[in-house]
Amino acid sequence: MKKTLVSSAIAAVILAAAPLTAMSYEAGDFIIRAGAAKVSPNDSSSAISVEDLGGRVPGTGVGVESDTQIGITATYMLNSNWGIELLASTPFDHDLKAKGLGSFGISDVGSVEHLPPTLSVQNYFLGGNGAFQPYVGLGINYTVILDEELSGQMKNALGASSMEIDDSIGFSVQAGFDYALSDKWLLNAAVWRMDIETTATIKSDVGKIDVDVDIDPWVYMVSVGYKF
Repeated sequence: MKKTLVSSAIAAVILAAAPLTAMSYEAGDFIIRAGAAKVSPNDSSSAISVEDLGGRVPGTGVGVESDTQIGITATYMLNSNWGIELLASTPFDHDLKAKGLGSFGISDVGSVEHLPPTLSVQNYFLGGNGAFQPYVGLGINYTVILDEELSGQMKNALGASSMEIDDSIGFSVQAGFDYALSDKWLLNAAVWRMDIETTATIKSDVGKIDVDVDIDPWVYMVSVGYKF
């Protein structure tokens, strides 16, 4: 009886492990992953410059809030160790918070909608075989600003009429891993650190207002993937 139980247990382990170890990455493979992606800014900014006040106003600034959207990555394997990945997503929408403008009754600057497509070269340093596949990547991020909205506080207190935020190009670094569920399906977790720097320019009744913002976000993504 004991031998039968041991044999059954070993057989069950082998059967359970077989689909996990069956996955391998080879030249020409495509890996599509989709899931939840969160952009969490590690932001800092210059003091806000107000034209009619003669320049930068000490103690002021702008902060950028986090947002979560649907993230999608597509990786093309050059061989079992190297791949090229494109990160895409549905548009992120971040609230912009004012710092040091409480005396004007302003805590909200507005919001910005953007897309952060990122192209990375990845190294799968375990050689593309096995259930657990960690990787690192280095790439280029292009943050495209789709829309800017001013808050009612900015419009009412300063007579702000429009806001323009510049697109950004910068480097990104990445780390992540795939965990095989079968020879085709996998779970993935990944994190990016992106270099995003931009300038916001606002037209208002007190002249031009501008502020330089380093967003430099951490981007976290948990997803399900498919290899074909």
